[in-house]
Amino acid sequence: MKTYVCFMLALVSFVLVGATLVTDEPLDKMTLGKRLFFDPILSRNRTISCATCHREDYAFADTSALSLGVFGRKGKRNTPSAMNVRLQANFFWDGRATTLEEQALIPIANPDEMDLPIDLAIKRLNGSKTYRAYFMKVFGELPTKANLARALSEFEQTLETADSPLDDWRLNDNEAAVSESAKRGFALFNGKANCVQCHFGADFNSSEFRNIGLFNGKTLADSGRAAITKKAADLGKFKIGPLRNVSLTAPYMHNGMFKTLAEVIDHYNEPDKRVPDAINRDPLLAKPLGLTQQEKLDLEEFLRSLTDKRFLVKAAVAKKS
Repeated sequence: MKTYVCFMLALVSFVLVGATLVTDEPLDKMTLGKRLFFDPILSRNRTISCATCHREDYAFADTSALSLGVFGRKGKRNTPSAMNVRLQANFFWDGRATTLEEQALIPIANPDEMDLPIDLAIKRLNGSKTYRAYFMKVFGELPTKANLARALSEFEQTLETADSPLDDWRLNDNEAAVSESAKRGFALFNGKANCVQCHFGADFNSSEFRNIGLFNGKTLADSGRAAITKKAADLGKFKIGPLRNVSLTAPYMHNGMFKTLAEVIDHYNEPDKRVPDAINRDPLLAKPLGLTQQEKLDLEEFLRSLTDKRFLVKAAVAKKS
């Protein structure tokens, strides 16, 4: 039943997006990548697309701790947002890919996700009269591994957001754009809570990997970055992701173990409480932050102010209907 539902959702998305591309949008690398992103043709049994797990209404993330791939196979890590990736230096929780093009192909071939070896994906695209024509028009050549990756990455690079209430306040000096609580939260983020140590810049992230105390080698056994580098010092370290639109991307962390922003803040406030036997936890989390209940609420309000206005408009429209 789940597989059938996924197939129908992917099919509807493909039909709608495909229709838009054909009738309204000029065909270029980005629009071709968009069509491919929403098309289940890139999964083994044609039941899911990239958009099945990267859901637009949730900032191109998923609402499940672990997403389901073809044949209902459960993934091993939480699906991160596909938004605000243009400035990122590495991809996936463990940083296994260093370019968007490299990243774009890995989920297609992953047995737990789309399970379609890239050679077969290219063969399938070349077997489509429509896609042969599209690729010839856009790239001047038939589908290849390189131009498939390029098209998908071109679409992902358009998923940038920089129009949140926080931007309106900080960049446009609009004091009314955010609440007083969010302003206090911003001060905490940069001060007492010291979140800015790891989350900074345009997208509130960094190129580092950190162990925030969610690895104990037993119940929490995902070694993260260490599986790539083979270094003991990297045990339990994971990528520091962007915070833009974070209010939409629950559940949180590499395993989706925290369901709400409040739970995330509670963990950082008292790192020992949830995982007292953590191994290799970062020294930045050596002791509790000592946040009061009001300070935690203020910090959460600040994080919510990072939601792009396009999503706020959608939420307002949905609330009225």
